[in-house]
Amino acid sequence: MGEDERRVPAAVVFDALGLDYERAFASSAAHRASLRWLLERLAPGSRVLDAGCGTGRPTAETLAAAGHRVLGVDVSPVMAELAARQVAGAEFRRADIRELPLEEGAFDAACAYFSLLQMDRAEQEAVVGRLARAVRPGGFVVLATVPVDIEGAEGLFMGQPVRVTSFGADEFRDMAGRAGLAVLAEEHAEFAPSYPAAVPEPHLFLHCRRSAP
Repeated sequence: MGEDERRVPAAVVFDALGLDYERAFASSAAHRASLRWLLERLAPGSRVLDAGCGTGRPTAETLAAAGHRVLGVDVSPVMAELAARQVAGAEFRRADIRELPLEEGAFDAACAYFSLLQMDRAEQEAVVGRLARAVRPGGFVVLATVPVDIEGAEGLFMGQPVRVTSFGADEFRDMAGRAGLAVLAEEHAEFAPSYPAAVPEPHLFLHCRRSAP
């Protein structure tokens, strides 16, 4: 078995994409609006977990620039290194969010912007539950996905072979509820990534609060 076959598939894909991913997706107005929603609700100096931080832009950079303490986590060593280089005001760690030890209630907020799509459905549900438990009761969790009912679909993403799983909007919202999250706001958008042959894709943003125990 080759080295790439032993590694997490998402790490292989995003190691290869590097800054091309940022150039393709960081201009999303809906993503930035979602971050503004979160910033309006965070107390000064909040601790925020960015699960699947990519290159650190725009999520970690925006939150750190507002004075929050950000921990960015990505399974791709290339992405984690780029993020550390580009966003000096945050901490970044190469780790698999499915396995990273997370203390109960350690964060004021957690974000997962499009970082669940290469996990199967059981893994996505488990990660959303982990993120919910990692924030304090009353804290915020923001989840973003491509709301399409597909499971294990094989294709190309920016030239890289991927296997994608997602939920329709209703099922994704239900999953958040099962994790103990109350959906405060739901935004749908269409975004055309900035790379050749890209087509517009639906995006769903759920802005949630962890329910009190």
